[in-house]
Amino acid sequence: MPETSPRPPSAAPSGSPGADDTVRRPFRFGVVILAAGASRRMGEPKQLVPLAGKPLLVRTAEAALASAAWPVVVVLGAHAEQIRPSLARLPVLVAENPAWSEGMAASIRTGITTLQQFSRHLDAAVLALCDQPAFSADTIAALVAARQATGRSIVAAQYAGRRGAPALFAREHFATLAALTGEEGARALLNDPGDRVAAVDLPPLAVDLDTPADVAAFRAGGTG
Repeated sequence: MPETSPRPPSAAPSGSPGADDTVRRPFRFGVVILAAGASRRMGEPKQLVPLAGKPLLVRTAEAALASAAWPVVVVLGAHAEQIRPSLARLPVLVAENPAWSEGMAASIRTGITTLQQFSRHLDAAVLALCDQPAFSADTIAALVAARQATGRSIVAAQYAGRRGAPALFAREHFATLAALTGEEGARALLNDPGDRVAAVDLPPLAVDLDTPADVAAFRAGGTG
């Protein structure tokens, strides 16, 4: 895998001082979009459900690509062959998770491993879901800004009274993320009782699309 991307990183400067504090290198981070689930409650691959003329997963990937992140990794699993063509024209790395039925942790492992194979020089990774229609480049920018302002090693979106995805994890957590098991994924890290986690209030992200009723309600709101 190449160590640098053809698209130069353009994220905000890192908050950590270097040898010459007047010139700071960019804060380098990638995005992992978790899109490997079987969508059993939806009855069809939710990744391909159209909103405003685009599949939900394509909307999510385009939002990540519009941010300062590079690379963007999309983790597929169930229905991978059906979903993959929708991403063909996007400059994303598609990683297939053969253990998708294990749960969220397997997809996180796949995504973080892919990021590390692409570059050993990333400062952080943002984990995102494919079913939050309010997810945007501004969402990612808010997480990065909170990381820069607080110095916390984890920054999570906060909505509906809890911390959740999307969330930014500094490089120091990569080994832990790459060793996760089970269905809950990174929830234990997000709920760390210590001072490692900063939360950013992002109420619109409370909306996720798991069922046909969710999609109908979102469309009825005039946004999809």
